This record gives sequence, structure tokens and C-alpha cells, in this order.
Amino acid sequence: MIDTWRLYPVLALTLLAGASIWLERATRSEEPASARAQSGPDFIAAQTRVVGFAEDGSLRYELLAERLEHDPRDDVTRLQQPRLHLHSAERETRISALRADVSPGGERVDLAGDVRIRRSGTASEAPLGLDSDTLTVWPDAHRAHTDSPVRLSRGTARATALGLRADNLFGTLELVGEVRSTFPRRQGPPS
Repeated sequence: MIDTWRLYPVLALTLLAGASIWLERATRSEEPASARAQSGPDFIAAQTRVVGFAEDGSLRYELLAERLEHDPRDDVTRLQQPRLHLHSAERETRISALRADVSPGGERVDLAGDVRIRRSGTASEAPLGLDSDTLTVWPDAHRAHTDSPVRLSRGTARATALGLRADNLFGTLELVGEVRSTFPRRQGPPS
């Protein structure tokens, strides 16, 4: 005959092992540790200023942003209140928005919220202004596109449209859908 008091340690160890297995399964996360570690940005900067120079040492661009975050999951850099100033020998261009997403390698920039572009004039060209809610820019290809309504101004000429495609390499600007424009009258005698 077996004494029952000798079974108590075996029963206690069995209960303890069962409770340990249950506790381990209840606290286990379904996502891998590497995904948990990368659940947010890996880099955050406030009141950022990034400056780029041309080969001759002259200032090429200046990017200011209230907040800059890099997300390692999709390699996208997100900017809050970006302001980009592009400098050239002839003119200056200022671009601003409420937010922007910059793709890996900076190939594509998606601007959103109160997008404004202002380019200074030259001796032969009037200043240029463009307003839209969104604008996608491919900086290296010098192209831009939006399907949001746009307002364009150059000097006293004005135009509105439902979208825009621009290709500065070929010098084309295409206003898309319900285009309305106002051009000032020519001054002087007709030719």
C-alpha cells in the first residue's frame, strides 16, 4: 500500500509545471521580437535644418521642419511643417506644406496639406505661385503631379484646374480638368 503523503510532492510539481506552461503561453506575444522592437520611428528630430551645397560650395537647398521621423519598417521619412528653400543663381524657390513623406533614397516626396510653391521672378519672367492640397514631386527627375485642385499664378495671370503635371526637364506644365484662366490684356498697340 502507498502512503498518500508521498504523492503530495508529485502532485505539487505537476500543478507547478502546468501553471508554468499556462503562464508562459498567456504572456507570449504573437509577433516576433524584431517586429516589436521596430514598432515606431528609429530616429526623431525636432526643429530640423538640413542644408545641401553645390559642387562649387554655394548653397543649393535648405530644408526646415518642425519634426522629422524615420520609420525603419517602410524606410519612409515623415516631416511635419516642411519648408524647402531651393537656391539657384537666377532665382529662389520656396515650397511648404503641413506634412511630407519622403521615400527611401529621396526619389519621391509626397506633400500634403496647404501645399504652397513660390518662385521668385527674373528680369524676363514674373514670379510664379502654386497652391494645392497635395503634390507629389520626383526631385531628381524634376517632375511633379497632383490630382488635387490647383491655383496657379504668374505675375497677374491666374489659372485653376483639377490637377497638374509638370516636367521641368522638358519645360512643360499641364493643367488637367476644368481649366479656367485669366490673362491680363496686352498693353500697347496690337501688332
